[in-house]
Amino acid sequence: MKQLIVLISFLVLVVGCKKPFSQTSEMALALPTKVSTTISIVFIAGFDEGDNTYYANAKNYFEGKKIRVVDNLFSLEEIIRYINQENTKHVNFDEIHIVSHSNAWLGMSLKTSKNGKRITIKTLQNASQQDNSLELQKGITNDTKIIFHSCGLGENKALLNELKNSFTTEQKPTVYASSFFNVFGGKFAGHYLAKPYYGYYPTAESPGPAQLSKEFKLAYPESEINWFTALKTRRESSLGEAYSFKFNIPVAWEFTFDNVVDIPKLEDSEAIMDWISESPEMAKVLFELNIPIEKYRWRSKIQGNKLVIKGKTTVLCVLAPILQQHDSNEYRNVRLDDRSLYQIL
Repeated sequence: MKQLIVLISFLVLVVGCKKPFSQTSEMALALPTKVSTTISIVFIAGFDEGDNTYYANAKNYFEGKKIRVVDNLFSLEEIIRYINQENTKHVNFDEIHIVSHSNAWLGMSLKTSKNGKRITIKTLQNASQQDNSLELQKGITNDTKIIFHSCGLGENKALLNELKNSFTTEQKPTVYASSFFNVFGGKFAGHYLAKPYYGYYPTAESPGPAQLSKEFKLAYPESEINWFTALKTRRESSLGEAYSFKFNIPVAWEFTFDNVVDIPKLEDSEAIMDWISESPEMAKVLFELNIPIEKYRWRSKIQGNKLVIKGKTTVLCVLAPILQQHDSNEYRNVRLDDRSLYQIL
């Protein structure tokens, strides 16, 4: 038996004139001084699908702040190339905002390159070793702030360090990312952060909000959220109240056998889960996703001499807006220097 394919898919410097050859060189003293311009910029590094308006809301928010917005670059390589090109115009960057979906399971939606892979620690390290187009030249100073608006990215300090390395030359910027969810275009604030809580069920096999609310209560006993109400609320209804959304995570494997008679006949979900548990490679994938195996809807089929196994789980995410510590009628100000909100490297 040989495993051919494993697939996982998911539904985020100062530049002036050159130093004179000598302090007394008349030629050098006659050279005109090149003045650098310092700007802030926002990269909307993705596009909305379906009824999701995350990127459109972020664009509207930053345009309202009168910050330059670029919305047609969807990879780290393209962003670095843009910064390098701007440097030829003697532009330095004060703040660089990068808006990209991110999730706790498979990294960022932002790709390594235009035709590259989603950014994870592994894909970013591989891309940096193989492609010198990811090398930043200038445009970044020690005072530059690079802010990633990517949900939960602040939890992944190792990946954030790799991203910082991508923007480091002889100058080292400061990088920011929150462990919370970024919400743009909210009903009560243009931009705020929210704490996520997760639950799961096999796709199309929901046990219903009453049972799910009990599971959330068991998983988060310290929380005072009304889980039943939150799970039935899909949008902000009142200031500070929790609400929820859901999405699917599918996994799939294909196995090729030398002989059709060797293909196991997996009659039901229990048989599929038993077979997966006996495979170190498959078990490792599910371990890294950190979602219980019984929370997937499992299917298998035989195609010629191939065995195809597919699973899909629905993730329920309850979001609780972060409020002011001493005023539950106000959302917490999204301040970059607030280390309770941001991971700062």
